Amino acid sequence: EQLAIPAHETLILAGIGCSGTVQNNLGTYGYHAMHGRVLPTAIGAALANPSLTIIAAGGDGDGYAIGAGHLVHSFRRNPSVVYIVMNNGTYGLTKGQDSPTKEHSHDHPGEEALDAVSLGLSIFSSTFIARGYTARPAQLNSLMLQALEHTRARRGLAFVEVLSPCVTYNDTYPEWDARVDDVEALEGYDNRSRQMAMAMVMSHHREDRIPIGMIYRGEARTLEDIYLK
Repeated sequence: EQLAIPAHETLILAGIGCSGTVQNNLGTYGYHAMHGRVLPTAIGAALANPSLTIIAAGGDGDGYAIGAGHLVHSFRRNPSVVYIVMNNGTYGLTKGQDSPTKEHSHDHPGEEALDAVSLGLSIFSSTFIARGYTARPAQLNSLMLQALEHTRARRGLAFVEVLSPCVTYNDTYPEWDARVDDVEALEGYDNRSRQMAMAMVMSHHREDRIPIGMIYRGEARTLEDIYLK
């Protein structure tokens, strides 16, 4: 609405999980993809109709477990779609099993949690990596606007992870409130430097902190550059 994007020129696709009804609650075209398959479905729609604004949305289980392979190759191929992942560290729809991002997992003790931001930074054709937090709505809205502008300019995949605690099965609001750091407030931080972004993420991990904000933005060839010449 803020960018005056017509609803009929927008397609929102959702994965399986608690987030899987988001497309039903907005006045755009919508599609409910198969489990873990929201990204290839979104990319197919983007290639079929490049005039659409394509937004894919899902949870951390859908995106980082069964859908992890598609996430890796979407970073690699850099299609011009927005991908929003709501991360709460749990499978809320199936009553609270630990997801791949759960820290100090009870289901899989000793396993390290997956960090999708580090994963995206390690793939050199990624162009937009951000993380927001539902307790910081103004910043999250700004990141969403930037993501839409990035993909509408056909600059590639705009990846936004949203820390979105599940207050039923994994209420991490008190913990995350104390651990998040806004990278945009870090003196000298340049979000156009992949090297600086990776070093920042690693140092935050060592200090048990969670970086949020616009973490990295760059330039790379997009999927459309290859297939829609």
